[in-house]
Amino acid sequence: MAYSKVNNTSGTNKKNIKYLNRNYNQLKQDLIDFSKNYFPDNFNDFSESNPGMIFLELASYVGDVLSYYTDTQIQETFIESAREKSNLLALAYNLGYKPVISNPSTTEVDLYITIPSTGNPNYLPDWNYAPTLKKNSTFSTSQASPIDFLLSEDVNFQVSNSLDPTEVSVYKFDGTPQAGGADPDFYLIKKKGKVTSAAIKTSTFTINSPEKFLTLEIPDDNIIGIESVTDSDGNIYYEVPYLAQETIFEDVLNVASNNSNLNQYSNDTPYLLRLKKIPKRFVTRFTSNNILQLQFGAGSSGDDDVEILPNPDNIGLGVKDGQSKLDLAYDPSNFLMSKAYGEVPSNTTLTVNYLIGGGVGSNVPLGAITKLGTATLSKNTNPSDLSVYNTVVDSLQVYNTTPATGGGPGDTIEDIRLNSTAQSGAQLRTVSKEDYIIRTLSMPPKFGKIAKAYIIKDDQITADSSARISNPNGLNLYTLAYDGNKNLTNPNAATRQNLITYLEEYRMLTDAINIKNAFVINFGVEFEIVSFKQFSNNQVLLECIQALKEYFNIDNWQINQPIVLNEVYNVIGAVKGVQNVEHVKLVNKAGSALGYSQYSYDFDSALINNVLYPSMDISIFEIKYPNTDITGRITKY
Repeated sequence: MAYSKVNNTSGTNKKNIKYLNRNYNQLKQDLIDFSKNYFPDNFNDFSESNPGMIFLELASYVGDVLSYYTDTQIQETFIESAREKSNLLALAYNLGYKPVISNPSTTEVDLYITIPSTGNPNYLPDWNYAPTLKKNSTFSTSQASPIDFLLSEDVNFQVSNSLDPTEVSVYKFDGTPQAGGADPDFYLIKKKGKVTSAAIKTSTFTINSPEKFLTLEIPDDNIIGIESVTDSDGNIYYEVPYLAQETIFEDVLNVASNNSNLNQYSNDTPYLLRLKKIPKRFVTRFTSNNILQLQFGAGSSGDDDVEILPNPDNIGLGVKDGQSKLDLAYDPSNFLMSKAYGEVPSNTTLTVNYLIGGGVGSNVPLGAITKLGTATLSKNTNPSDLSVYNTVVDSLQVYNTTPATGGGPGDTIEDIRLNSTAQSGAQLRTVSKEDYIIRTLSMPPKFGKIAKAYIIKDDQITADSSARISNPNGLNLYTLAYDGNKNLTNPNAATRQNLITYLEEYRMLTDAINIKNAFVINFGVEFEIVSFKQFSNNQVLLECIQALKEYFNIDNWQINQPIVLNEVYNVIGAVKGVQNVEHVKLVNKAGSALGYSQYSYDFDSALINNVLYPSMDISIFEIKYPNTDITGRITKY
């Protein structure tokens, strides 16, 4: 016999067992070697015809399968190695990244309407006829297979500010000349709006009894995202990144009825930022087969969370019913039954509007978007003549002045992997000083535009001495904004309040942020050069001045950035026609009466080793009037 019954239990722990072999062939060979080493007299026929080989091969097969599943489980656990799309999507959502199925193109369009004049005696534009073009108005291209575009935000033809200017020109004269010529009859009003290549589709769902964490599915192609979700009672459900988030940002017009104190800054800050608590909310996610899922919370609007969750009103001594309930155990899973994750819809019909479109074909050239679709215009005031108002509505025209770009397919496997890793690092919260600066500069412009930001740790002066001690939890955030001429100025009170609200949602719990204004130091440049004889002196001077304008463009400079004088010499010396730079001097410009900053600065003391350093108080250098503050002359020919 090739094998016989024998007891081999003794001394098992001394046998040499290999753990590195993982596939079928390696395991089979290892079992054969193991049998030869430890059972040479009991099992020594390893030919394929020996029935005993079935046990070795079965053991090798089982080991190979187990190794495969072990490797796969480990591989699919990490975003860097996962290959299955369903696992990769789950890991991406866990890291806070929302994969994209279709990328829409975007562009900016010019929108035109004509409005009548006020007539005699002033003949000014009659703004009572200027309407608002509502969000989601549709336009399309004029090609054979038109591509739809949606207006991203409302466009109010009646409002003009530094962030959303209105251009006005005379469109038609009435033919009755006054002393200065014909009188304007109609004015052409031009505004800009942003559009996205998308179309709105609608799905309805009938919901009966409440279901915890209700999940709805929308199977469609090229879904971009959710536009709105409403129930049959008119309640709005809001999309949030995760169900535990109970507040969202809400923008309200900066008008006197919303805030009488901040309304005076509406020209630079047209909207105020507020936090809105939303019990009705949902999250979205895509499945591996590109189906969009909507998931709602677990709370029922008819139930009171007080019965299942502890709070100061029902726990402790002195509660109203006289029962302390301090020894009562509450189930932690009760939170899953509460409204902490939002309300679940019940006994209603949900109407879900979602966006589809995008793709490479949505990238259209300049001038392609010219057709009106469903354009919704609303009155801002009551015009006196409805027939004239209808003429204004009919005059709407659209034209894209830049190509629509950004359209493309959705995320590939590698896109999801890399974007998820980047999203994990971003964290959507402010941890480092750089995070605060980026978040400050990222505040949407309609809430006021922050142009410059700089942050340092806060320190305090001790009460008994002039020594300064660091405040470990305090940060001083210095900010500046642009005025209408793109000169640096202090942010207005409305912008500051919006920034406080905006940063509050992202700051660390223990951080205290002091928002302050940085100082502006205005200066001019005086230089002397020697030019080559074969070049025009005036032309060389003009090109030197233009080079300095570009170098000192305020977009290129940050708070607390020093000026290296040698770099200024190099900028001038690099201009064609300059033989030598004889002298460069930076001159402080100060005085409110002259239009400069009220703060003067000692440049001579601050210039060390040809480097002009800013003051100890946080500040920035700015050439306010480059056309007059940069001067030069040619000393030799």
